[in-house]
Amino acid sequence: MPGRIVPWRAAPSLRTVGLLAALVLAGHALLLQTRPERFGSVQAVASKNVPAWTTRTISLPPAAAPGPQPAQKATPTPLLKKKLLVALAPPAPPATDLAATLVQPPGNPDAPGSAVDPENAPPAPVPDSQTASAPAAAASSPGLEAAVSATPPPPQPAQTPVTAMALPASAQLAYRMTGSAKGLTYHATGELAWQNSGASYHARMTVKALFIGSRTMSSTGQLGPEGLAPTRFSDKSRSEVAAHFESDKGRISFSANTPAVPWTQGVQDRVSVFLQLGGMLAGNPAGFPVGSAISILTVGPRDADQWTFMVEGSELLQLPFGEMETVKMSRQPRREYDQKVEIWFAPALKFLPVRSKITQANGDFVDQQLSDLTTP
Repeated sequence: MPGRIVPWRAAPSLRTVGLLAALVLAGHALLLQTRPERFGSVQAVASKNVPAWTTRTISLPPAAAPGPQPAQKATPTPLLKKKLLVALAPPAPPATDLAATLVQPPGNPDAPGSAVDPENAPPAPVPDSQTASAPAAAASSPGLEAAVSATPPPPQPAQTPVTAMALPASAQLAYRMTGSAKGLTYHATGELAWQNSGASYHARMTVKALFIGSRTMSSTGQLGPEGLAPTRFSDKSRSEVAAHFESDKGRISFSANTPAVPWTQGVQDRVSVFLQLGGMLAGNPAGFPVGSAISILTVGPRDADQWTFMVEGSELLQLPFGEMETVKMSRQPRREYDQKVEIWFAPALKFLPVRSKITQANGDFVDQQLSDLTTP
């Protein structure tokens, strides 16, 4: 370039260049060893401060082979406790007889509607012919069979023989009925149709209640020196069940498929028994003083039981039919859920039943009193 002179410099030697390169590399190495945190990623530096994660394995001893387990014995319920529980079991509902069905009064809050099915209405408070349920329930328990079999049932009273018989002529009796069920009072009507043809008889007891319906029990059979000999007894509301007296086969069978029972001389049903009692009193009034008893095997639509009535004496009654002198008899409860039965016979009407009152164990009762009498 004109007017300016550039001086010439010689190129550095190879030795000088190698020395400079060595000095630069040494300086970089020193910096990396003294201040490493200023270089590299943050995560790499932080990872040096995290303690190492260590694990270890715990070896369990080998499980022993399972051996036979001892059988656990069930703790038996004491026999006394079983007997007590069985004895406290309530028996089956009571059966029905001359007073027919105790129906629910209208307006009962327990009734499913204004009209109550007679079969589902509460049973009539009439003599309970079913045996106590405790022995039967105990016998069905395996652990109590021996205890029950070892305890004999209470002896039944012997059948009272008929010494004389005087039955009334055919008649139709109407009754006014008043009852109490669950604290509610109700009213119904009853009718006893008695037909005496001399060699045979037919007796029919019907109870009717408003809004509820009716129930009828009938007895048919023969008449002889010992009174009534039933051949068939039926109990009908919506359906009918019956008992058949097969004296030639020595048995009494039931349409309800319950076991047959032995037939015995003088056996009655739940309608004929009251006419039989009246005939025995009429045939031999002096033979049954106050305190004497009359025991009769009585058959229902499903079973039979021995009924025993005690003579309580004479009583003057004020009935819807009028004032009448009567002879009162009663059947006292023999078991916890039995019913008390009181019945009054009128000597002036050939000992026809003019009143009957049946009281249940809970206090419910039905009382039917003669209101009218007609004869053919």
